[in-house]
Amino acid sequence: MPPLNYKEIKPDGFLSHFVQCFWYYDTSETPVHHTILPDGYFDLIAEFENGVLTTVKRTGVWTVPIDIEIPAHTTFFGIRFKLLAAEYLFQNTLQSILDTTEPLPFPFWNMNVYKHHEFEKFVSATTAHLNHSVKHLNAIDSRKLKLFDGIYHQQIKTVSGLSSHVFWSSRQMNRYFNTQFGFPLKTFLKIVRCQSAYKAISNGSLGPQADYFDQAHFIKEVKKYTGATPKELHKNKNGRFLQLSGLAYK
Repeated sequence: MPPLNYKEIKPDGFLSHFVQCFWYYDTSETPVHHTILPDGYFDLIAEFENGVLTTVKRTGVWTVPIDIEIPAHTTFFGIRFKLLAAEYLFQNTLQSILDTTEPLPFPFWNMNVYKHHEFEKFVSATTAHLNHSVKHLNAIDSRKLKLFDGIYHQQIKTVSGLSSHVFWSSRQMNRYFNTQFGFPLKTFLKIVRCQSAYKAISNGSLGPQADYFDQAHFIKEVKKYTGATPKELHKNKNGRFLQLSGLAYK
């Protein structure tokens, strides 16, 4: 596996409804090939090459595996967002950038003021900015808070169960997902279920996880969203799958 340096800092308090984590990654002296797996989040990313800021971008939600090539001496600062952040922190939709990215101006959220070695400073300042933004939001739809909390914590795993839990019709929830994110709620549930299996797969558990009918169903669903079988994911040749490296999603 090529050398890598990856770390996460998780938020606390009310901000955790919107942010999964702040993350840092650098390639040191070795270029790498990675495959990004669907995980049910989207990211804001600042990319530095040889210490110089070259890119600020936002991703959509990945519903298919994406292959990327990263040059040597590249550093990333990232924020992994839960889907609720699109509407309330960015105040727009992700539908138009499904499975792709959009460039943002370098001064977006002051991304251009940080040096490539100032990750902790970036996290501290951005956390303060986001906490301030959250405090000044207009009323947040309580149904959406309950909806995403139930999904991300794997408490409720069906559309009908979520409908009963949040008192929101299945038709209305699907309209919201298709308009806001570009795919139906059922697809999101499958992606989150698949993502929840990554840690077990990385640890060598290749049998069907909870909520899969049998081994065949498990393999079919994992391959649909990752492009690989559980066995291939576990082998993770050359560190191809960062999310299965044992460093991410602890």
